[in-house]
Amino acid sequence: MARIPTSRWVPGIAFILSLSVTVFAQAHEGQAHEGHERDEQPKIANAFRAFVATDAITTRWDDLYFYVESNGFPSHSKMVGITNWQQQIPLPQSYTGNNAWQIPLNPVPAKTPLMTKNRFLRGAIALAVNGVPIFNPLNNRGEDAFLIGELDEFGGHCGRADDYHYHIAPVHLEKTIGKGLPIAYALDGYPIYGYEEPDGSPVTALDAMNGHQDASGNYHYHASKTYPYLNGGFYGQVTERDGQVDPQPRAEPLRPAGKPLRNARITGFREVEPNHYSLTYNIQGRNASINYVIAANGPIQFTWTDPTGRIRSESYVPREQERRGKPNQLRSPPHPADAPHPAGTTRNQPTTASVVHAPVKLTVTSSALDAAGNLSSEFTCDGESASPPIQWSSVPKNTKCFAINVWHLPGPGDVKSYWLLYNIPASVSELPKNSRGIGIVGVNDKGRIEYDAMCSKGPGLKRYHITVYALSEELKLTPLQTNRENLLSSIKDITLASGTLDFQYERKR
Repeated sequence: MARIPTSRWVPGIAFILSLSVTVFAQAHEGQAHEGHERDEQPKIANAFRAFVATDAITTRWDDLYFYVESNGFPSHSKMVGITNWQQQIPLPQSYTGNNAWQIPLNPVPAKTPLMTKNRFLRGAIALAVNGVPIFNPLNNRGEDAFLIGELDEFGGHCGRADDYHYHIAPVHLEKTIGKGLPIAYALDGYPIYGYEEPDGSPVTALDAMNGHQDASGNYHYHASKTYPYLNGGFYGQVTERDGQVDPQPRAEPLRPAGKPLRNARITGFREVEPNHYSLTYNIQGRNASINYVIAANGPIQFTWTDPTGRIRSESYVPREQERRGKPNQLRSPPHPADAPHPAGTTRNQPTTASVVHAPVKLTVTSSALDAAGNLSSEFTCDGESASPPIQWSSVPKNTKCFAINVWHLPGPGDVKSYWLLYNIPASVSELPKNSRGIGIVGVNDKGRIEYDAMCSKGPGLKRYHITVYALSEELKLTPLQTNRENLLSSIKDITLASGTLDFQYERKR
């Protein structure tokens, strides 16, 4: 018998990347909302409370439905351990406004319950309390996704739209919400509990749908360590359309669906810079990676390094933005300050959700680069080893200072920092060549408080990056404390905007 992953809950990645852009919840339109809004908090809200408190999701309700807005991008590690992979990668989704999740507040038992075995193979059948959808444990080919190696250590993976979702019950969420609360709700409105009853007693006498009634006659489902893993059907009424529960939110594809990559095992997924992720994998002992940057504006950039070391880059603009002729803007506009609060929120609680964790974008340029983005050799170890001139603009109001990181990804999952500067005065918008006395210099990856000139080993063009951060307050760090890791950790909650300039350099000798 296969064993369910029991990985511990990983603390929240300060996403995308270490920084949250929140959006105000939008009033849901349509027939389901024509009834009057209710003020009292429904019982279901208790299960989602821990993730509302961290701004991972926003919830609201009316007389008929409980609505959950999220980006479907959980804070725990993703994709690690998958051995049956179709080259999908996690991207945030916009489950907000009219595209929010909706769960019936007053579920009605079905006259003839619908089973999920070889049915409902498209879309979600439940929603986890962290705002991540849960699909049928059987994939769209009718195979047990867990048993064939498609799932990561938390029971999830990405679909064809790069939308992350679970396929088994997310029992790890009990470590965040506490036992005794549901870990998810099926889309028929009935709760899903973990391996124990809410009072901690053993689970007994489950029906074919992995559920039963409690002593008060209230129905609920349970997680199990074997198929069906969660609700094996719908005790409550649902509408089936095109092989899935209807209605439910849409995931928006950004790029063409990937193809199976044989013998690949995903070994890592992490944040390397704000708005920048790295997924690493191994094929028969050789490492490879996908690095991608999710910006607040403009296309999303992907850099693929295959097991032979060959690199290719791709850039995509979300289809909705292409249709509108606008740059990538993966967030909903805020309500006006005087807008009424949506149902189910209080006036002393912000009605926000972390939908896309990306700050406003700075424009970063450098006269050290030619038209093709090549760095002049005078700024490398082949020349004067001078620090490059850097300019930036589109600075938001309330900026108190700037920080700069010049960095490089030398290999899959690796990061090297050449130059760290912080507490650059807000009045400064550029650094001259070989800058001195502007801001405070931190510790580079050689352990030195200085600019480390690029001195690439081996042939071939190498890509580097300059990231500038606009900060809402100065850092209280000494130079010796300020390495790349400490800098990024210290600025994650005070970054108003950031921008990255990519450039390249190839040694001629």
